[in-house]
Amino acid sequence: MRRFWLLLLALVLAPLGVGTALAHQQKFAITTIAANPRTGMIEIAHQVPVHDAEHALTVQRTGNADLHNPDIIGSEESREAFARYVTRRFLLQIDGEVVIPDLVGSEIDGGSLWVYQEIPIPAGGPAAGAVQLRVNSQILTDVWARQENRVNIGAGTSPVTFIFHAGDAPEEAELKR
Repeated sequence: MRRFWLLLLALVLAPLGVGTALAHQQKFAITTIAANPRTGMIEIAHQVPVHDAEHALTVQRTGNADLHNPDIIGSEESREAFARYVTRRFLLQIDGEVVIPDLVGSEIDGGSLWVYQEIPIPAGGPAAGAVQLRVNSQILTDVWARQENRVNIGAGTSPVTFIFHAGDAPEEAELKR
């Protein structure tokens, strides 16, 4: 279904000559946080445009040996280096405690780099049916002042959405188990 909407959008924008504009930095990232009761995990998926990730690697490689090759598509090493960068720029607290979710992996899908993390859903907590999250996404805000990061908390048709820019404070929301 997602591919259908992307194809439809491309067909609508193509006559406007927007195709070349899409090759430039888009300066956005989208993160989704959802509980998976089947696995007992909180799953986190970060979506970053490949072009933005490659540009960031080029900008950052002078000061960071971990980010030396800007070829995200052709180099698994670069993709994993950028995935580690994403995990460092994303803050997560669960029920008041800072947590560091495990990096599960990354993949390229179309023009996006997906970075996956997970952490076990805590047992108990302040509310039996939910956990309190505090989040802040500063992915690429050290590269572009105009970077916009959206964080969606929860699955389904009505997630809570926060928009973060450089220097923004963390936000809080409840995640249903």
